[in-house]
Amino acid sequence: MRTNNGKAKNVIISVYFILIVLAILLATVFSAFSKLTTNPVLTFLIILLGFIVVFAVVHWISRYFEYDSDGVKVVILNRGLLLADHFNYREHQIEFAKEDLRAFKFNNYIIYKTLVLYIQTTKGRNIKEVFNVTLVSRKKRKYIKQSLSKMIKYNRKLKLEIND
Repeated sequence: MRTNNGKAKNVIISVYFILIVLAILLATVFSAFSKLTTNPVLTFLIILLGFIVVFAVVHWISRYFEYDSDGVKVVILNRGLLLADHFNYREHQIEFAKEDLRAFKFNNYIIYKTLVLYIQTTKGRNIKEVFNVTLVSRKKRKYIKQSLSKMIKYNRKLKLEIND
């Protein structure tokens, strides 16, 4: 199964555009915030800080996600959503055999969702890999969950057959 959240790029670009328009709007109606404080520099710094926080949260959340379980190996990729075509930044990729998957879980925080995978290495240790799936639709997360559950079920069956 192959899936990704490529359509989310348009949403994030729209959010950045709205943030920029909002910043311009706040700069033009700066005098409306004079009731917040009498010091205009302090008012400007409060507005700028709020804008930077919102911009940073959007940047932190916006990640491209790709899942591919076709074939013998599973490939999962997370990378930055904007400028990823030109710069290879914030990339996190893992490729593992389906038999190495031990467990997984989806964490749902208020504005952030993650996929946590527990994978067995060739030396027998379990490693934990975390991927940002915030912009992946609920339907696609459901399909990913079904695919990973199927792998775990097969791995448990295989392990029981080997032990018998």
